Amino acid sequence: MSDKIELKGVYKIFGDQPRGRALELAKAGVPKDEVQLRTNHVVGLTDVNFSVREGEIFVVMGLSGSGKSTAIRTVNKLHDVTDGEVLVDGEDVQQMTGTTLQAFRREKMGMVFQHFALFPHHTVIDNVGYGLKVQKVDRHVRDQAALKALGLVGLERYAGSYPSELSGGMQQRVGLARALASDPDILLMDEAFSALDPLIRRQMQDEMMAIQDDLKKTILFITHDLNEALRIGDRVCIMKDGAVVQIGTPEEILTQPATGYVAEFVQDVDQGRVIQVHEIMVEPRPLSATETLQEGLQHLGDRAGAFVLDERGAPVAVLTTGDGIRASGMGSTNLQDGLRSDFATCNPHQTLNEVYAAAGRGIPIAVVDEDGRLVGNLDPRHIMEEMGRVESLIDDFEREVFM
Repeated sequence: MSDKIELKGVYKIFGDQPRGRALELAKAGVPKDEVQLRTNHVVGLTDVNFSVREGEIFVVMGLSGSGKSTAIRTVNKLHDVTDGEVLVDGEDVQQMTGTTLQAFRREKMGMVFQHFALFPHHTVIDNVGYGLKVQKVDRHVRDQAALKALGLVGLERYAGSYPSELSGGMQQRVGLARALASDPDILLMDEAFSALDPLIRRQMQDEMMAIQDDLKKTILFITHDLNEALRIGDRVCIMKDGAVVQIGTPEEILTQPATGYVAEFVQDVDQGRVIQVHEIMVEPRPLSATETLQEGLQHLGDRAGAFVLDERGAPVAVLTTGDGIRASGMGSTNLQDGLRSDFATCNPHQTLNEVYAAAGRGIPIAVVDEDGRLVGNLDPRHIMEEMGRVESLIDDFEREVFM
């Protein structure tokens, strides 16, 4: 998968002489507060490097002042950079000017803002088609494109309505449709759902991900909400004080925080919504149906159980330590007497929350592929161990700070 957007060594200094002493200090690693104290210049971005792959949702997350919104504004040159490169499809956006820049913004990308920015005196269809109108697209053609975009967000029947007649969530859908109407390669979404109520916000996230499954746009999404970042992002970039702290998949951010700062962020996240089964399942060690009960128990070792497979490799029964010991205590040597078939199955990409109820029975869960073949064992105790891992990481980081 190729890189669609690249930021390379990007610095952004706000002030009268951004390329002077302030830039020198920032490049020397002086903290942004110290740079401001010495030069009265504000460091917005410090040596920012990240790439957004074609077709992915890349989320930049951080608190106020972290530089996340500054970063996204360099991609369409709403901000000039002080130093570094911003490439889109290999072209340096920061070198574009005049009509070239205008055409690039109109044709290459759509932008969705936190505030809906709809024209109150225009109908929904005219709001959605406004960008195409600026491009002097024929009225009939742009109306067709606007209706198609409205169909994607479920608002086609409101084409003739005015923004004041719609709820906040519906207005934000119109904003998303407007960005989609010109069929851009890239969507820039700056705190796009932050102004919405929690339930509507989640619905918008669901709709955006459903649209993405169909359209495969390249989406650069800015948020201050880690739960939102972990929920929608293929990869997440966490920023602090204008610098990148960590980039990784949601699972990597949650289970392998790079610093104490990241660990503090993730400690309040519902880990079970993010961590997937494949992260903690173990390689299957299936039993042979020809083994004796005693051989089966020895085969388990320290595992909670092992599965017996059919000729296709699909699990049909499981031997647990408890069942095996009970059958053996009753004098049986027959493996069949220790087997049970009431086990649960899941796929490797389900989250721990989705299998938590089944794990509560204490019986190993068979992890199967799309053809039903066994690909992993999920031990209930491993779920609890993994859910407690982040807390221990945070303790480790805190000890390092106070030592």
